[in-house]
Amino acid sequence: MANSYTVNDIKVLKGLDAVRMRPGMYIGSTGPRGLHHLVWEIVDNSIDEAANGFASVVSVSLNKDGSVTVYDDGRGIPVGIHEVLGVSGVEVVFTQLHAGGKFNNESYAYSGGLHGVGASVVNALSKWLKVEICYEGNRYVQEFESVYDESKKKVISGKPVAPLEKLGRTNKKGSTITFMPDDRVFDTVEFDYDTIEKRLKELAYLNKGVNIELEDKRKSDGKKQAFCYEGGIIDFVNYLNDGKGPINDEPILIEGQSDDIKVHIAMQYNSSYTENIYSYVNNIPTPEGGAHETGFKSALTRVLNDYARKNGILKDKDINFYGEDFREGMAAVILLHMKNVQFEGQTKTKLGNMEARVAVENVVISKLSEYVEDLRNDTTLKQIFEKALMAAKVREATKKAKNMARERSKLENAPLVGKLSSCTGKDYTKNELFIVEGDSAGGSAKQGRDRRFQAILPLRGKPLNAEKKRLDQVLANEEFRSIITALGTGIDVDFDIVNLKYDKIIILSDADQDGAHIRAILLTFFYRYMKELIADGHVYIGQPPLYKLQSGKKESYVYDDIELAKQTKGIKNYTIQRYKGLGEMNPEQLWQTTLNPEFRELVRVNIEDAAQADRIVTILMGDKVDPRKEYIAQYANFNKKDAFDAKIGDANDAGK
Repeated sequence: MANSYTVNDIKVLKGLDAVRMRPGMYIGSTGPRGLHHLVWEIVDNSIDEAANGFASVVSVSLNKDGSVTVYDDGRGIPVGIHEVLGVSGVEVVFTQLHAGGKFNNESYAYSGGLHGVGASVVNALSKWLKVEICYEGNRYVQEFESVYDESKKKVISGKPVAPLEKLGRTNKKGSTITFMPDDRVFDTVEFDYDTIEKRLKELAYLNKGVNIELEDKRKSDGKKQAFCYEGGIIDFVNYLNDGKGPINDEPILIEGQSDDIKVHIAMQYNSSYTENIYSYVNNIPTPEGGAHETGFKSALTRVLNDYARKNGILKDKDINFYGEDFREGMAAVILLHMKNVQFEGQTKTKLGNMEARVAVENVVISKLSEYVEDLRNDTTLKQIFEKALMAAKVREATKKAKNMARERSKLENAPLVGKLSSCTGKDYTKNELFIVEGDSAGGSAKQGRDRRFQAILPLRGKPLNAEKKRLDQVLANEEFRSIITALGTGIDVDFDIVNLKYDKIIILSDADQDGAHIRAILLTFFYRYMKELIADGHVYIGQPPLYKLQSGKKESYVYDDIELAKQTKGIKNYTIQRYKGLGEMNPEQLWQTTLNPEFRELVRVNIEDAAQADRIVTILMGDKVDPRKEYIAQYANFNKKDAFDAKIGDANDAGK
């Protein structure tokens, strides 16, 4: 390697070269998630037209040839010649990074596409892209393509085939963009209908009255759906609370404006024990929250505490409910429309504008104060405070239990003696914790592991279903207490990821129904009480083999039925050993197939759609049986090849 570093080593990437060279910087990955991000970039531009009152219809079509078409009936992209670049506005938008009409507040008052890279990035990562514009009574078209330049030995991205062409007069308006993702960039170029459906449905909730359509033209009997919600975020909250036993029949709607920030909040309480707040800024989800969520929480706590003291619910003026007491069992959607948004990073997962906190506090204090003073809402308020009082009692009981547990831990040298086999390494970024099912599997794992960085925690019983239990009941469960102590992060409001002892937490359960149930229970626990572990990518599912295949002197391990059918096709003399549990493998086999980082397969658990994830957890792990039966009836046919391939695609994108 040369040690010299000169000015000639500094590369200046022109046009769209930067996108082609480092696509992950712009769309996150080149797997299924990045592929679908292309759709979001174009759809977000159409939604911006609708959010600003210029469009009422947005449609997405999955075409037979594998391309995608996005249409909106908005104003259309400007077609005039740009005075600096000397080409049409359409060509500027699709070939120049950081170019668009959203850097000032004149064309778009509120916009989710703030960085000006969306359309050009899609063009850069497509084999070809076609734009049709109906603008001020005329129809225009322009095509772009990414072609390999033999002389330069590289792909020239998003190159215009010809200048913008005017085709004639039209009564229509809007933009139609069709693109073909480049299979030279992406691991897969097959779009998933369900993934796109979920996002479009969410956008329909956030933009009340806008018609959003989706059609799958890849099959003759392809799906076709339309979403339009006149209730907007009220309908969204009703959807989130479906099956959770809402306490107040109608969601509480809070709307107002502070300076130039528009605030829309819908909230409703249910019979569960967890809070679920979903926040958005200009239709962009902010799963990590930010200033707007902070403002909502502080204002909610202040208004309800003032009401409680005024009406004798709190006798002592120096005692308050905690904010968490008022948020137990709450589902809420926060939607802001604002200018000059400052997201933390291109991923736009957290809002940084401190003025947003002030705006939300002002609106919530004003509107919620009006709500609690309205006598017509007394019944709902009574139910809210009954739930808050119970939450406060449980919180105090939990606090005492935690203190007792800490003291007992000091005296008894922690409840993990004889259970957790820790690792010797002190660098948490390299350490792994395997949570295994039973003493038999635990024994094999302890003997087969690399004790320098792998710790083993066997579960000696089935943990509680955290979806149906309060926090104090969860903490009373010995298996959960062991996990909490082993991880070192604390739990719920006391959770602090800084204290995490293991970078990877790997659920390693048997490949049978009981194992699947234990895996679901553990994932529910992490999702409800340690969600940041999942959000930050620390939770994994181990993939032990199902079979050992012996043919003559050759033996191999097989991880699923489809692969078994492939490997045994055309072979006459072979034997199959079916592993009913991890304990049936000796330590060497377990290391070779499941523990060894060189050869094992891990699926990282992530949250792509928080609202959908919450709903699925409620359906599969909640009290109501009928929704669970319906879901299983619809999705349980996992023997189908296409269903299996889709799952493997998701797993590969999540990381091994």
